[in-house]
Amino acid sequence: MNRRVFVRTAFAAFAGAALPAAALRLDAGSKLFNPCGRLSDELRSHPLTLAAFEGLNAADVWDCHVHLLGLGESGGGAWVTPKMQSAWNLRMYGQYRFYLNAACVDPALKNVDRDYLLRLRALIAEFPAGYRAMVMAFDRTHDEAGKPQQDRSAFYIPNAYASDIFAKHESRFAWVASIHPYREDAADTVAMVVKQGALAVKWLPPAMGIDPASPLCNRFYDAMARHDLPLITHGGEERAVEGAHRPDFGNVLKLRRPLERGVRVVVAHCASMGQDIDLDKGASGAEVECFQLFERLMASRDFEGRLFGDISALPQTNRFTYLERILKHQEWVGRLLNGSDYPLPGVFPLFSVDAFVERDWLTADVGQHLKQVREGNPLLFDFLLKRHLRIDGLKFGHDVFETARVFRRAT
Repeated sequence: MNRRVFVRTAFAAFAGAALPAAALRLDAGSKLFNPCGRLSDELRSHPLTLAAFEGLNAADVWDCHVHLLGLGESGGGAWVTPKMQSAWNLRMYGQYRFYLNAACVDPALKNVDRDYLLRLRALIAEFPAGYRAMVMAFDRTHDEAGKPQQDRSAFYIPNAYASDIFAKHESRFAWVASIHPYREDAADTVAMVVKQGALAVKWLPPAMGIDPASPLCNRFYDAMARHDLPLITHGGEERAVEGAHRPDFGNVLKLRRPLERGVRVVVAHCASMGQDIDLDKGASGAEVECFQLFERLMASRDFEGRLFGDISALPQTNRFTYLERILKHQEWVGRLLNGSDYPLPGVFPLFSVDAFVERDWLTADVGQHLKQVREGNPLLFDFLLKRHLRIDGLKFGHDVFETARVFRRAT
């Protein structure tokens, strides 16, 4: 089996195991793999591209959900589990290779750290001056005694690595720390990363082994509230990263603990996938849609000004129907934040422009433009799609994209 056929087979295994068949769709004329092209001057200056930035203050447009990836060649300590790098783990290997292709990285060149960052910088350079990407660190899984568990971790992006990228490219990047709350030094680390310019803390509880409702998190939450540092945390079902594999830790009702202790919380993807136990009915409560539990939290007046949802990954075919439901929540104005979940916009079969056009959520001319932009800049594609989206006359307002108001710290 040649390399290209093998990678296609690996992707099929990944897709079949990780997502229902209905979640994947390859648009007419679209490629299975990211061709890693360049955006032409014509597409960059096209009226449909320029229109997406009209009325926005570019200096306030921050993508609040951008992942980093690396293997440590730069000396920054980035790490990915060997399970994802071994062809014997067909599904995880296929998943990893598609993430790399989405970011236009060739692992054979043995410089994943450098090439990932170079591609990301090139994509961002095609946005107006002032636009920033908030790049995320990612801590290891820890046990309840606060000891790191490398064997149960999916990947590791040290705070120092993310901070260093910000320090070298301050005009285009901001950075988000990641701190496992069970660590003995968790509270002290919050103070440290604030001094280093971190604008938030990122969690993926199902993969990192974090129970957000555990009293073990209290000291961490109190430090977060004291420093007014937001927590960006996954909500709902998680399929992209395995790690500790604790799906119950993605239940958004568990986020009442940080909210009640004064922490500002951003729920990634608006908890737009899967089902969780309705813990308000007890540990044996019925399973309900994760998004309904998110709606319940958002409806609480106690959490206004502290609870937000990011719209990263929502254009994916396995989530995009939630866009209509979210837009109809007009009372959520000011509480939705744009993120790309980069590099996922570069995994072409996860996004179907044709599906948006068929629902009349995008016009045909916009859809054709987006397909062309995607081949040269998936990050810009994700932004343009959300800006041009119209559902029954509803659209995401400027406040969704001008996210700096939530994260910018007083100087």
